[in-house]
This record gives sequence, structure tokens and C-alpha cells, in this order.
Amino acid sequence: MPFTPYHFGPALFIGILLFPFIDLATIMVASVILDLEPLAVILFDLQMPLHAFFHTYLGATIVACGLSVSLYPFRKYLNEIVSFFGLKQESSMRHIISASFIGTYSHVLLDSFLYSEMNPFFPLLGNPFVGLLGFGFVYNLCVVLGVAGFFIYLLRVILNLGVGRIDGDGIS
Repeated sequence: MPFTPYHFGPALFIGILLFPFIDLATIMVASVILDLEPLAVILFDLQMPLHAFFHTYLGATIVACGLSVSLYPFRKYLNEIVSFFGLKQESSMRHIISASFIGTYSHVLLDSFLYSEMNPFFPLLGNPFVGLLGFGFVYNLCVVLGVAGFFIYLLRVILNLGVGRIDGDGIS
């Protein structure tokens, strides 16, 4: 899914569902950052597949580690963004790391069903997942998870107004 918003759906669903345990802003960023690779291939007319090294679990691991280290100093600002949307979260390095890995790995997994040029288990070549799920199914799954995530978000905000605030440790 080159630079599409579809990856936000599963990220929102997982991020809201696991909100007390992972950093919401980080998983949202991590779920789409890998698409800088196909964007660069298209913009700079690079002679390589759209979904190359960073669309592997090895590449996603490197990105997740770099993203975790990069976002940790900005956790206060990211928490303010999340607070703007009615959720209170105190991020920790553990929350940021787990969100980075879940976001990047879910991206690789979803794209693995769609693109034959991917080698998700690089340095092993080949993609055992391609074609197991159709394009329509994967795209619809992303939309359905996004809608479900949005409704869970609304439920969290409503509960937040009624019973206290929801933060990184649960309801207080």
C-alpha cells in the first residue's frame, strides 16, 4: 500500500485497544513510516522495487529501533497531541519501543499479502504470504479495523468523561 492511509486503520485499532500498554502516537507513526521507501523510489525514480529492504522484518526492526530512539525525547509533545484528542497518556521508553515494533511489523505483514516483490524474511528470498489474502480483503480489513478503532476511541473518551481519566496505567 504505497503511501496510503490504510495502515492507520489497524494502527488505530491496536493502539486504542492496547492504549494503556503502548504509545498511541508512536504506533500511528510507525505504521506508515515504512512507506517513505516506496515514496522515495517513485519521487527519485530509483531503480529498485517499491517494497524493498525496509519492507522486510529486518528493515522494520532497524526502523523501529531508530524510531524509538528518535521519538523518546519528544514524548512530552506526543502526549500533548494525544491529550488534545481526549486521552491522557504518560509515555515510557517501553511503551514507545513496543508501539514502534507493532506498527512497523504490522505494516510489513499487511503488505506481504499484496506485493510479490517483497522478501519479508530477508535475507531469505521469496514471499510466502503473497496472494493468501486478496487486495480487497486486506484493504477492507484496514478500513473495518480503523472504524472499530474509532468507536473504541469514542468509548474511551466517553468513559474518560464519566469515570475519571484513562492514562498509561488504566482508569484512575
